[in-house]
Amino acid sequence: MDFKDAYKWVNIEFMLEGFLVTLEVAAAAIALSFLVGCVAGTIRYMKIPVFSPIAAFLVELVRNLPLLLIIFFTMFALPEVGIKFGVVQSAIIALTVFESAMISEIVRSGLNSIPKGQVEAGRSAGLTPFQTLWHIVLPQGLRRMVPPLVSQFISLLKDTSLAVIIALPELMHNANIVIGHNFQTAIPALMLVAVLYFVVNYTLSLVSRRLENRMA
Repeated sequence: MDFKDAYKWVNIEFMLEGFLVTLEVAAAAIALSFLVGCVAGTIRYMKIPVFSPIAAFLVELVRNLPLLLIIFFTMFALPEVGIKFGVVQSAIIALTVFESAMISEIVRSGLNSIPKGQVEAGRSAGLTPFQTLWHIVLPQGLRRMVPPLVSQFISLLKDTSLAVIIALPELMHNANIVIGHNFQTAIPALMLVAVLYFVVNYTLSLVSRRLENRMA
């Protein structure tokens, strides 16, 4: 194991540059998938004619496809019909599509977990379906969604490593290049990769616990 070569500043800087790309892609995908997932989950929860069945079909379709296939489709299939994105954009779009389906199920389950009696009470008090959702169901549902949402965001961050297959210059991609120059740096380089992933994901877990405690 060549720790000296693996931890030369030029190698550490190169891997940190890849980690920055990982965080940027993950942050963009988290924001977009949360918005899309909330909308899709709410549409399914409200059982809107036409829209709810379409949303359900799309969610189930995406949930039952491997993320790697969606990444390949975004990067290589869409250009065949004239829709072309760069590597970073392709990774963000693929992750957003996949994670939106997962988040929509979390949102739908969180909303469905609220007792029907509270919904009926809101409607009997003169609130519209949307007002009942906004003032009664959603505030309580969000508290229950926090743990699974954070777990999904952690999974999303780790899933960015799959984009190495399309040469996204993220953490694992750059670590592989470092290792390729000297195979004796494999263990030290991968140890650094593991530490970086652990620090961010563990921080997200701590934030999740604090949010749960404050909401409780």
